[in-house]
Amino acid sequence: MTTSAAATRPSTNLSRLLRSRDLLFMLAWRDVRVRYKQSLMGLLWAILMPAIIVGAGALVRFGVARLTNSAITVDDIASVMVRAVVWAFFIGAVRFGTNSLITNPSLVTKIAFPKEVFPIAAVISNAFDFIVASAVVGAALLVIGWRPSPLALWALPLLALLGLQVTGMVLILSALNLFYRDVKYLVEVLLTYAIFFTPVLVPASFAGEWRHIVMLNPVAPILEAISDTVVSHKHPEWLWTAYSAAVSLALLAGGYWLFKRLEAQFAERL
Repeated sequence: MTTSAAATRPSTNLSRLLRSRDLLFMLAWRDVRVRYKQSLMGLLWAILMPAIIVGAGALVRFGVARLTNSAITVDDIASVMVRAVVWAFFIGAVRFGTNSLITNPSLVTKIAFPKEVFPIAAVISNAFDFIVASAVVGAALLVIGWRPSPLALWALPLLALLGLQVTGMVLILSALNLFYRDVKYLVEVLLTYAIFFTPVLVPASFAGEWRHIVMLNPVAPILEAISDTVVSHKHPEWLWTAYSAAVSLALLAGGYWLFKRLEAQFAERL
């Protein structure tokens, strides 16, 4: 079967992926164990990145408060904490997912199974970090006076939406990284500066009349919606959430198609 023919059989590809689910979760658990086993801080690494982002966000909010002679509220700090833990999952999944194929050369070249298990496993392993960090953030929120409401349950489908979005991204980036090895360096640069173009440290409303431009970033509506539902006890903005959902599904479908189209050439590129 030709590469293009294989790429046009999504039902067959998805069936093979489903049959490889045990391998998928085994690889994800291996990534988790290796990451923590080889680090001195262990599980503390899962909360280090969110803690750094929260610290940066608190400094930004404090600076804005000083400039505008306003007070920093519990909701301000809670919003930064919630956004930080979600953003940390996103950048971790993109970073590890982009490198997932080139860090497993022997498995990619010598064993026959759907190669998309590697980037997907990277997303799942970072979801474990997210769960650990979320538990810590949740406890901290309760300490500072935040109380949950039923609207906070919206965070679950919103996080699932982000998972679909980041999976589509890493399918594209991991495949392209085999053909152009500078992709991983470009990704690192983009991840470093993306926080300044994404409502993580401050809400999108801080952009004023440019808010709609900020919200075109498909991650932005998800961060805003999670903050609205979890912290502010408001419904998400349905139009922007629908936009992000459409982009997420398009990224997932397009990423999977591209990945399967290029898969036959992976071995010769490693």
